[in-house]
Amino acid sequence: MSRGFDEASILAIERPDPRLWTYYILRCLIILPLAPVLLPLHWFRYHTMRYRFTEEGVSMSWGVLFRRQILLNYARIQDIHLQSNVVERWLGIGRLLVQTASGSASAEMTIEGLTQFEAVRDFLYSRMRGVKEPASAAASGAAAADSGPDELADLLREVTRELRGLRADLASRQNPPSRDAHG
Repeated sequence: MSRGFDEASILAIERPDPRLWTYYILRCLIILPLAPVLLPLHWFRYHTMRYRFTEEGVSMSWGVLFRRQILLNYARIQDIHLQSNVVERWLGIGRLLVQTASGSASAEMTIEGLTQFEAVRDFLYSRMRGVKEPASAAASGAAAADSGPDELADLLREVTRELRGLRADLASRQNPPSRDAHG
């Protein structure tokens, strides 16, 4: 089965495509009176934006005065959305909106300025689905909340069986079997 992406090329992505700067310029020109303020902000954002895809997760950083960095482990990723407007499609770039279970309705991370956005989405999906907890952690129950739904269901069934056994033991101790009056 072909995965539809070259893992090495995705792990090598560190910066947005130069077409993102073109997109930022066009976006600032739409609001011409604000362009002198918005253009430098977008210039700094574009020139400081960095991505890093590793075995554990993905990180993104940007900013000069107010440096911002987001680190996401693949296990935390809940959903990934592709987004591109008419201008971005014309330029051949797109955005990935990565959501986690943080409780926020907005994306935790927006990876923008990608030309291979579909391949990156497939890569992230394969990584988030491929994350498995170590067997010892799942067996001990310490990582039960982080394990998959099947592992969690098995763990809950095992706990239920043990609780039923304990309940039966307690009931038999409270109500000892009655002895026959004749013997």
